[in-house]
Amino acid sequence: MIPVIGLAIGVIVGLAFQPTVPADLQPYLPIAIVAALDAVVGALRALGERRFEDRVFVVSFISNVVIAAFMVYLGDQLGVGSQLSTGVVVVLGIRIFANAAAIRRRIFHA
Repeated sequence: MIPVIGLAIGVIVGLAFQPTVPADLQPYLPIAIVAALDAVVGALRALGERRFEDRVFVVSFISNVVIAAFMVYLGDQLGVGSQLSTGVVVVLGIRIFANAAAIRRRIFHA
């Protein structure tokens, strides 16, 4: 429940304050969002399996965002930023859909 509450609070604060992202950081924002969503969906799965730990969630959330941003930065430095960004999104997308499928199977017993 903590991840859902945190996500809801973050969305409300973002809509209320409408922050702007500096142009230099804009390429990293979509990757950071996908990485954060991966951690949240993983936390929801762990919550449903009654094995959620808040420390694991926080570490997973922060490390996913930092590692994904670093990979995009590294790709930009090597001149293959878009390809590496696509790779990060694909891998994290697969993880998100796998966790969502596990949640769906658990809820609907299918």
